[in-house]
Amino acid sequence: MDNAKELRETIAAIVAPGKGILAADESTPTITKRFQAVGIESSAESRRAYRTLLSTAPGAEKYLAGVILFEETLGQADNSGTPLPRVLAERGIVPGIKVDKGTTPIAATDGDLITQGLDGLAERLASYKSQGARFTKWREVYGITERNPTPLGISANAEVLARYAAICQAQGLVPIVEPEVLIDGDHTLERCHEVSEAVLHAVFDALHRHRVLLEGMILKPNMVLPGKANPRKAAPEEVAQATLEVLRRTVPAAVPTINFLSGGQGPEEATANLNAMNAMDRRAPWVLSFSFARALQDPVMHAWKGDARSVAPAQELFVHRLRMNSLARDGQWSAASERER
Repeated sequence: MDNAKELRETIAAIVAPGKGILAADESTPTITKRFQAVGIESSAESRRAYRTLLSTAPGAEKYLAGVILFEETLGQADNSGTPLPRVLAERGIVPGIKVDKGTTPIAATDGDLITQGLDGLAERLASYKSQGARFTKWREVYGITERNPTPLGISANAEVLARYAAICQAQGLVPIVEPEVLIDGDHTLERCHEVSEAVLHAVFDALHRHRVLLEGMILKPNMVLPGKANPRKAAPEEVAQATLEVLRRTVPAAVPTINFLSGGQGPEEATANLNAMNAMDRRAPWVLSFSFARALQDPVMHAWKGDARSVAPAQELFVHRLRMNSLARDGQWSAASERER
Protein backbone atom coordinates (compact mmCIF):
# COMPACT_ATOMS: atom_id res chain seq x y z
CA MET A 1 0.00 0.00 0.00
CA ASP A 2 1.33 3.43 -1.00
CA ASN A 3 0.37 5.02 2.32
CA ALA A 4 1.66 2.23 4.55
CA LYS A 5 4.57 4.30 5.95
CA GLU A 6 2.28 7.20 6.85
CA LEU A 7 -0.23 4.87 8.49
CA ARG A 8 2.45 3.11 10.52
CA GLU A 9 3.85 6.44 11.75
CA THR A 10 0.44 7.43 13.08
CA ILE A 11 -0.03 4.02 14.69
CA ALA A 12 3.38 4.33 16.37
CA ALA A 13 2.22 7.55 18.06
CA ILE A 14 -1.10 6.00 19.12
CA VAL A 15 0.50 2.96 20.78
CA ALA A 16 3.05 4.97 22.79
CA PRO A 17 3.57 3.36 26.23
CA GLY A 18 1.02 4.26 28.89
CA LYS A 19 -1.25 6.20 26.56
CA GLY A 20 -4.76 5.92 25.14
CA ILE A 21 -7.39 7.87 23.22
CA LEU A 22 -10.05 10.33 24.37
CA ALA A 23 -13.32 10.15 22.44
CA ALA A 24 -14.53 13.78 22.43
CA ASP A 25 -16.53 13.36 19.24
CA GLU A 26 -20.08 13.59 20.58
CA SER A 27 -22.50 15.00 18.02
CA THR A 28 -24.21 18.28 18.88
CA PRO A 29 -27.45 16.55 20.02
CA THR A 30 -25.49 14.09 22.19
CA ILE A 31 -23.31 16.64 23.93
CA THR A 32 -26.34 18.90 24.37
CA LYS A 33 -28.09 16.09 26.25
CA ARG A 34 -25.02 15.51 28.45
CA PHE A 35 -24.60 19.22 29.12
CA GLN A 36 -28.26 19.60 30.08
CA ALA A 37 -27.91 16.75 32.59
CA VAL A 38 -25.43 18.86 34.58
CA GLY A 39 -27.02 22.26 33.96
CA ILE A 40 -24.80 23.54 31.13
CA GLU A 41 -26.35 25.44 28.23
CA SER A 42 -25.20 23.97 24.92
CA SER A 43 -23.97 26.54 22.41
CA ALA A 44 -21.10 26.71 19.95
CA GLU A 45 -19.19 28.74 22.54
CA SER A 46 -19.85 26.44 25.50
CA ARG A 47 -18.86 23.42 23.41
CA ARG A 48 -15.69 25.21 22.29
CA ALA A 49 -14.85 26.17 25.88
CA TYR A 50 -15.38 22.63 27.11
CA ARG A 51 -13.32 20.99 24.40
CA THR A 52 -10.61 23.60 24.92
CA LEU A 53 -10.59 22.59 28.61
CA LEU A 54 -9.95 18.99 27.57
CA SER A 55 -7.37 19.85 24.92
CA THR A 56 -5.28 22.10 27.17
CA ALA A 57 -5.39 20.16 30.47
CA PRO A 58 -1.88 20.35 31.99
CA GLY A 59 -0.29 16.92 32.13
CA ALA A 60 -2.83 15.21 29.85
CA GLU A 61 -0.15 14.74 27.20
CA LYS A 62 1.53 12.15 29.46
CA TYR A 63 -1.44 9.82 29.03
CA LEU A 64 -3.17 10.88 25.82
CA ALA A 65 -1.97 9.56 22.47
CA GLY A 66 -4.91 10.92 20.50
CA VAL A 67 -8.25 12.71 20.67
CA ILE A 68 -11.23 11.98 18.43
CA LEU A 69 -12.89 15.29 17.56
CA PHE A 70 -16.31 16.16 16.20
CA GLU A 71 -16.37 18.09 12.90
CA GLU A 72 -17.39 21.31 14.68
CA THR A 73 -14.36 21.07 17.00
CA LEU A 74 -11.96 20.51 14.12
CA GLY A 75 -12.67 24.09 13.03
CA GLN A 76 -12.63 25.69 16.49
CA ALA A 77 -9.77 27.46 18.29
CA ASP A 78 -8.60 27.83 21.88
CA ASN A 79 -8.81 31.07 23.85
CA SER A 80 -5.70 32.44 22.12
CA GLY A 81 -7.02 31.70 18.63
CA THR A 82 -4.93 28.58 17.93
CA PRO A 83 -6.93 25.88 16.11
CA LEU A 84 -7.66 23.00 18.49
CA PRO A 85 -6.11 20.36 16.21
CA ARG A 86 -2.87 22.34 16.29
CA VAL A 87 -3.10 22.76 20.08
CA LEU A 88 -3.20 18.98 20.36
CA ALA A 89 -0.48 18.31 17.80
CA GLU A 90 1.90 20.77 19.46
CA ARG A 91 1.48 18.78 22.70
CA GLY A 92 2.29 15.51 20.95
CA ILE A 93 -1.37 14.38 20.89
CA VAL A 94 -2.65 13.10 17.54
CA PRO A 95 -5.89 14.75 16.32
CA GLY A 96 -8.57 12.45 14.92
CA ILE A 97 -12.06 12.98 13.52
CA LYS A 98 -15.42 11.17 13.62
CA VAL A 99 -16.54 10.76 10.01
CA ASP A 100 -19.79 8.78 10.10
CA LYS A 101 -23.22 10.41 9.77
CA GLY A 102 -25.31 8.41 12.23
CA THR A 103 -27.56 5.38 11.91
CA THR A 104 -30.66 4.40 9.99
CA PRO A 105 -32.79 1.20 10.17
CA ILE A 106 -32.03 -1.75 7.90
CA ALA A 107 -35.18 -2.89 6.13
CA ALA A 108 -36.45 -6.41 6.89
CA THR A 109 -34.38 -6.84 10.08
CA ASP A 110 -36.91 -5.61 12.67
CA GLY A 111 -34.47 -3.54 14.65
CA ASP A 112 -30.96 -3.64 13.18
CA LEU A 113 -29.30 -0.34 12.29
CA ILE A 114 -26.61 0.67 9.82
CA THR A 115 -24.41 3.76 9.74
CA GLN A 116 -24.52 6.31 6.94
CA GLY A 117 -21.83 8.58 5.50
CA LEU A 118 -19.89 6.71 2.81
CA ASP A 119 -21.10 9.03 0.03
CA GLY A 120 -18.52 11.76 -0.48
CA LEU A 121 -16.30 10.36 2.29
CA ALA A 122 -13.03 10.57 0.32
CA GLU A 123 -13.61 14.27 -0.40
CA ARG A 124 -14.44 15.01 3.25
CA LEU A 125 -11.34 13.14 4.38
CA ALA A 126 -9.11 15.31 2.21
CA SER A 127 -10.56 18.39 3.93
CA TYR A 128 -10.20 16.91 7.42
CA LYS A 129 -6.60 15.93 6.71
CA SER A 130 -5.79 19.48 5.61
CA GLN A 131 -7.11 20.64 9.01
CA GLY A 132 -4.71 18.34 10.86
CA ALA A 133 -6.60 15.05 11.34
CA ARG A 134 -4.42 11.92 11.14
CA PHE A 135 -6.92 9.25 12.10
CA THR A 136 -10.69 8.72 11.82
CA LYS A 137 -13.55 6.95 13.57
CA TRP A 138 -16.64 5.16 12.28
CA ARG A 139 -19.12 3.41 14.58
CA GLU A 140 -21.56 0.63 13.82
CA VAL A 141 -23.99 -0.44 16.56
CA TYR A 142 -25.57 -3.80 17.31
CA GLY A 143 -28.50 -4.01 19.70
CA ILE A 144 -29.11 -7.37 21.37
CA THR A 145 -32.58 -8.92 21.46
CA GLU A 146 -33.71 -12.53 21.07
CA ARG A 147 -33.36 -12.17 17.28
CA ASN A 148 -31.04 -9.18 16.84
CA PRO A 149 -28.57 -8.63 15.47
CA THR A 150 -29.68 -10.66 12.45
CA PRO A 151 -27.20 -12.28 10.04
CA LEU A 152 -28.11 -9.56 7.55
CA GLY A 153 -27.43 -6.83 10.09
CA ILE A 154 -24.06 -8.33 11.02
CA SER A 155 -22.89 -8.76 7.43
CA ALA A 156 -24.17 -5.38 6.20
CA ASN A 157 -22.49 -3.48 9.03
CA ALA A 158 -19.21 -5.35 8.52
CA GLU A 159 -19.22 -4.42 4.84
CA VAL A 160 -19.71 -0.73 5.63
CA LEU A 161 -16.92 -0.75 8.23
CA ALA A 162 -14.54 -2.34 5.73
CA ARG A 163 -15.43 0.09 2.94
CA TYR A 164 -14.89 3.01 5.31
CA ALA A 165 -11.53 1.66 6.49
CA ALA A 166 -10.28 1.11 2.95
CA ILE A 167 -11.27 4.64 1.88
CA CYS A 168 -9.49 6.14 4.89
CA GLN A 169 -6.27 4.22 4.32
CA ALA A 170 -6.25 5.29 0.68
CA GLN A 171 -6.19 8.88 1.98
CA GLY A 172 -3.35 8.15 4.43
CA LEU A 173 -5.59 8.27 7.50
CA VAL A 174 -5.66 5.51 10.13
CA PRO A 175 -9.22 4.18 10.60
CA ILE A 176 -10.66 3.35 13.98
CA VAL A 177 -13.01 0.46 13.28
CA GLU A 178 -15.72 0.55 15.96
CA PRO A 179 -18.26 -2.28 16.05
CA GLU A 180 -20.21 -1.66 19.27
CA VAL A 181 -22.42 -4.37 20.72
CA LEU A 182 -24.65 -2.24 22.91
CA ILE A 183 -25.00 -2.65 26.66
CA ASP A 184 -28.72 -1.79 26.49
CA GLY A 185 -31.06 -4.60 27.53
CA ASP A 186 -31.15 -7.45 30.01
CA HIS A 187 -29.06 -9.97 28.07
CA THR A 188 -26.49 -12.16 29.80
CA LEU A 189 -22.73 -11.93 29.53
CA GLU A 190 -22.84 -15.20 27.58
CA ARG A 191 -25.22 -13.69 25.00
CA CYS A 192 -22.94 -10.64 24.61
CA HIS A 193 -20.02 -13.05 24.12
CA GLU A 194 -21.92 -14.88 21.37
CA VAL A 195 -22.89 -11.70 19.53
CA SER A 196 -19.49 -10.02 19.92
CA GLU A 197 -17.73 -13.06 18.50
CA ALA A 198 -20.06 -13.21 15.47
CA VAL A 199 -19.69 -9.47 14.86
CA LEU A 200 -15.89 -9.47 14.99
CA HIS A 201 -15.64 -12.56 12.76
CA ALA A 202 -17.71 -10.76 10.13
CA VAL A 203 -15.78 -7.50 10.48
CA PHE A 204 -12.36 -9.08 9.93
CA ASP A 205 -13.65 -11.18 7.05
CA ALA A 206 -14.84 -7.97 5.38
CA LEU A 207 -11.61 -6.11 6.17
CA HIS A 208 -9.68 -8.93 4.49
CA ARG A 209 -11.88 -8.78 1.38
CA HIS A 210 -11.32 -5.03 1.11
CA ARG A 211 -7.56 -5.42 1.55
CA VAL A 212 -7.39 -3.19 4.60
CA LEU A 213 -3.89 -3.04 6.06
CA LEU A 214 -4.40 -4.52 9.52
CA GLU A 215 -1.15 -2.99 10.79
CA GLY A 216 -2.57 0.43 9.88
CA MET A 217 -5.88 0.31 11.76
CA ILE A 218 -7.23 0.56 15.31
CA LEU A 219 -9.99 -1.71 16.64
CA LYS A 220 -12.42 -0.08 19.07
CA PRO A 221 -14.77 -2.80 20.35
CA ASN A 222 -17.07 -3.17 23.32
CA MET A 223 -16.04 -5.19 26.34
CA VAL A 224 -18.08 -8.38 26.86
CA LEU A 225 -20.64 -7.41 29.51
CA PRO A 226 -24.14 -8.36 30.64
CA GLY A 227 -26.87 -5.89 29.68
CA LYS A 228 -27.27 -2.98 32.06
CA ALA A 229 -30.82 -4.15 32.91
CA ASN A 230 -29.57 -7.61 33.87
CA PRO A 231 -29.57 -7.90 37.68
CA ARG A 232 -26.44 -10.06 37.60
CA LYS A 233 -23.34 -7.91 37.33
CA ALA A 234 -20.05 -9.39 36.15
CA ALA A 235 -16.82 -9.03 38.13
CA PRO A 236 -13.82 -7.51 36.31
CA GLU A 237 -12.17 -10.93 36.08
CA GLU A 238 -15.27 -12.38 34.36
CA VAL A 239 -15.40 -9.48 31.91
CA ALA A 240 -11.70 -9.83 31.20
CA GLN A 241 -11.84 -13.58 30.61
CA ALA A 242 -14.86 -13.37 28.30
CA THR A 243 -13.52 -10.39 26.36
CA LEU A 244 -10.06 -11.88 25.87
CA GLU A 245 -11.58 -15.16 24.70
CA VAL A 246 -13.59 -13.37 22.01
CA LEU A 247 -10.56 -11.34 20.91
CA ARG A 248 -8.28 -14.37 20.68
CA ARG A 249 -10.85 -16.14 18.50
CA THR A 250 -11.45 -13.25 16.10
CA VAL A 251 -8.74 -10.55 15.99
CA PRO A 252 -5.55 -11.22 14.00
CA ALA A 253 -2.25 -10.56 15.76
CA ALA A 254 -1.38 -8.08 12.99
CA VAL A 255 -3.79 -5.53 14.51
CA PRO A 256 -1.49 -3.31 16.61
CA THR A 257 -3.90 -1.92 19.18
CA ILE A 258 -7.34 -2.51 20.64
CA ASN A 259 -8.73 0.63 22.27
CA PHE A 260 -11.94 -0.25 24.09
CA LEU A 261 -15.01 1.94 24.26
CA SER A 262 -16.60 2.37 27.67
CA GLY A 263 -20.15 1.94 26.36
CA GLY A 264 -22.13 3.15 29.35
CA GLN A 265 -19.86 1.83 32.09
CA GLY A 266 -19.05 4.04 35.04
CA PRO A 267 -15.57 5.61 35.20
CA GLU A 268 -14.08 3.22 37.77
CA GLU A 269 -15.93 0.22 36.32
CA ALA A 270 -14.39 0.74 32.87
CA THR A 271 -10.96 1.24 34.41
CA ALA A 272 -11.24 -1.90 36.56
CA ASN A 273 -12.30 -4.02 33.58
CA LEU A 274 -9.47 -2.73 31.38
CA ASN A 275 -7.01 -3.35 34.20
CA ALA A 276 -8.26 -6.92 34.68
CA MET A 277 -7.60 -7.70 31.00
CA ASN A 278 -4.05 -6.42 31.11
CA ALA A 279 -3.34 -8.15 34.42
CA MET A 280 -4.78 -11.42 33.10
CA ASP A 281 -2.92 -11.56 29.78
CA ARG A 282 0.41 -9.74 29.70
CA ARG A 283 1.40 -11.59 26.51
CA ALA A 284 -1.53 -10.54 24.34
CA PRO A 285 -0.39 -9.76 20.77
CA TRP A 286 -2.14 -6.40 20.78
CA VAL A 287 -1.89 -3.30 22.97
CA LEU A 288 -5.04 -3.26 25.12
CA SER A 289 -5.85 0.37 25.85
CA PHE A 290 -8.74 2.82 26.11
CA SER A 291 -10.77 5.10 23.86
CA PHE A 292 -13.33 6.21 26.42
CA ALA A 293 -15.83 9.06 26.21
CA ARG A 294 -18.21 9.23 29.18
CA ALA A 295 -15.92 7.17 31.44
CA LEU A 296 -13.33 9.95 31.09
CA GLN A 297 -15.63 12.96 30.75
CA ASP A 298 -18.53 12.54 33.18
CA PRO A 299 -16.55 13.64 36.27
CA VAL A 300 -15.12 16.55 34.27
CA MET A 301 -18.52 17.86 33.15
CA HIS A 302 -19.89 17.64 36.69
CA ALA A 303 -16.91 19.56 38.05
CA TRP A 304 -16.91 22.24 35.33
CA LYS A 305 -20.64 22.96 34.86
CA GLY A 306 -19.81 25.77 32.43
CA ASP A 307 -18.06 27.91 35.06
CA ALA A 308 -14.72 29.40 33.99
CA ARG A 309 -13.63 29.39 37.65
CA SER A 310 -13.91 25.60 37.68
CA VAL A 311 -11.66 24.91 34.69
CA ALA A 312 -8.57 24.04 36.75
CA PRO A 313 -10.25 21.54 39.13
CA ALA A 314 -12.11 19.97 36.20
CA GLN A 315 -8.83 19.55 34.34
CA GLU A 316 -7.27 17.95 37.42
CA LEU A 317 -10.10 15.40 37.51
CA PHE A 318 -9.64 14.72 33.80
CA VAL A 319 -5.92 14.08 34.18
CA HIS A 320 -6.60 11.87 37.21
CA ARG A 321 -8.94 9.68 35.15
CA LEU A 322 -6.39 9.54 32.36
CA ARG A 323 -3.71 8.46 34.80
CA MET A 324 -5.97 5.75 36.24
CA ASN A 325 -6.53 4.33 32.78
CA SER A 326 -2.84 4.57 31.97
CA LEU A 327 -2.21 2.37 35.02
CA ALA A 328 -4.96 0.00 33.84
CA ARG A 329 -3.32 -0.24 30.43
CA ASP A 330 -0.37 -1.80 32.23
CA GLY A 331 -2.43 -3.89 34.66
CA GLN A 332 -1.18 -1.72 37.52
CA TRP A 333 -4.41 -0.04 38.67
CA SER A 334 -6.09 -0.78 42.00
CA ALA A 335 -9.00 0.74 43.89
CA ALA A 336 -6.43 2.35 46.18
CA SER A 337 -4.98 4.19 43.17
CA GLU A 338 -8.19 6.21 42.95
CA ARG A 339 -7.35 7.95 46.22
CA GLU A 340 -3.90 9.03 45.01
CA ARG A 341 -3.89 12.61 43.70
